[in-house]
Amino acid sequence: MILAAGLGTRLRPLTDDRPKALVEVAGHTLLEIALNRLRTFGVRDVIVNAHHYADKMIEYLKANANFGMRIEISREEVLLDTGGGLKKAAHFFLETDENSREPFLLHNVDVISTIDLARMMQFHRANDALATLAVQARETSRYLLFDDRGELCGRQTVSAASEEAELVRIAEDAEPLAFSGIHVISPRLFSKMEEDGVFSIISTYLRLAAREEKILAFRADDSYWRDLGRPEHILQAAEDIRDGRYSLA
Repeated sequence: MILAAGLGTRLRPLTDDRPKALVEVAGHTLLEIALNRLRTFGVRDVIVNAHHYADKMIEYLKANANFGMRIEISREEVLLDTGGGLKKAAHFFLETDENSREPFLLHNVDVISTIDLARMMQFHRANDALATLAVQARETSRYLLFDDRGELCGRQTVSAASEEAELVRIAEDAEPLAFSGIHVISPRLFSKMEEDGVFSIISTYLRLAAREEKILAFRADDSYWRDLGRPEHILQAAEDIRDGRYSLA
């Protein structure tokens, strides 16, 4: 699933007349870049949530023959946030026989990276995790906290004025790591989602971590990663592509 329903307010004025998924980097839309990357790892079936200028996204996909993939749109009349958006799209992942349901990727449309998604999926399966989150040791204002087994145990918010930590279970030396916006999720998560309406998937993860469910960190410290949430980030990503630090191929 590609999360693409946000208003893209941080990207204004680029999103004044289009969804953030159709903002371009080096001549390619964020949606095209995300789809091509997923296809590189063998993904052929994708659901994309949409809200802001949803019709433009639908027309764009139709004009590009869905980039040769099976793509379904989950249209949100009201923005549901990451957790609500995923829960609304649950049918897409539960349409097969229960015994054959495979883990799936959840990917923000406004990030690019060289994170090895195949290795991440393998790590998730090998550890029988409920969810696996790609994380890095880099500076951010919002950290997730992981214990010495790499299991989620809390979160931390950092500002110029203060640091606030929330631990959902006891953990010594919890390590703060920056989340990349890329998840591998087991479909059994849906039966454990008690939240309804508008909610963050991180809140669900923290509630489940408090119940000893296995929400794991996948370390991707050596991978290229960039958030594309602001116009200056788009310009920097285009420069990275020109300089060979990131490839769209």
